[in-house]
Amino acid sequence: MKKNIILALIFGASLSSCGEYNKLLKSTDYDYKYEAAKNYYAKGQYGRSATLLNELITIMKGTDKAEESLYMLGMSYYNQQDYSTAAQTFITYCNTYPRGMYTELASFHAGKALFEDSPEPRLDQTGTYAAIQQLQRFMEYHPRSTKTKESQDMIFELQDKLVKKDFYSAKLYYDLGNYLGNNYESCVITAQNALKDYPYTHLREDLSILILRAKYEMAVNSVETRKMERFRDTVDEYYAFKNEFPDSKFIKEATKIFEASNKVIKE
Repeated sequence: MKKNIILALIFGASLSSCGEYNKLLKSTDYDYKYEAAKNYYAKGQYGRSATLLNELITIMKGTDKAEESLYMLGMSYYNQQDYSTAAQTFITYCNTYPRGMYTELASFHAGKALFEDSPEPRLDQTGTYAAIQQLQRFMEYHPRSTKTKESQDMIFELQDKLVKKDFYSAKLYYDLGNYLGNNYESCVITAQNALKDYPYTHLREDLSILILRAKYEMAVNSVETRKMERFRDTVDEYYAFKNEFPDSKFIKEATKIFEASNKVIKE
């Protein structure tokens, strides 16, 4: 019996809360709505705060409350993990209030929201480039910010995604081999460009062995007029790989490629 009474009280309070919120939505007392939106935001009820703030940012445009409303709206979206809308809202804030009270935080959270919304490496990376650009813009305009280290770390992580994207592309070219063309050459070009663009990547060793493998396959499958040239290029690639990664986990494989290539050259 007591349990039922407690449940009834909780349910009644919930209905009262919902009823109060519905009345609030219909209200034309915008100062009251503004204070309610701040209260919902403080309590972590971001869906309700976003609904109210969406209405208020237009009505309060030109007032001292408009700036804070727009920033809180961005944070409400961010805390609901609606990162795309959050980023757009923060960027709008920065464009509207370039010297505003929350400009530094809005610029940072725009980049962080785009970072959170960045796709996994196998997908199109347009969003990743946008996140890097926004974070770099933040660091350029706020070089002394306490958020600089976190922003730099996010950029490194985003760049890792781009390297992985290139690595997966290069690996796919390698796996395709001579199917509908010389995909080994495309593998080499893609991997080399990745190493050029991101020289300090943790995938450097994996990209380098992929280049060596692809060059060897190009030599094996080459026309006679270019075979020797390509085997010599493979040997040169082996020495470059061995010098950079003398203790590589791929060193046995690399040595076999070298020995096979060198044998052809000496015949």
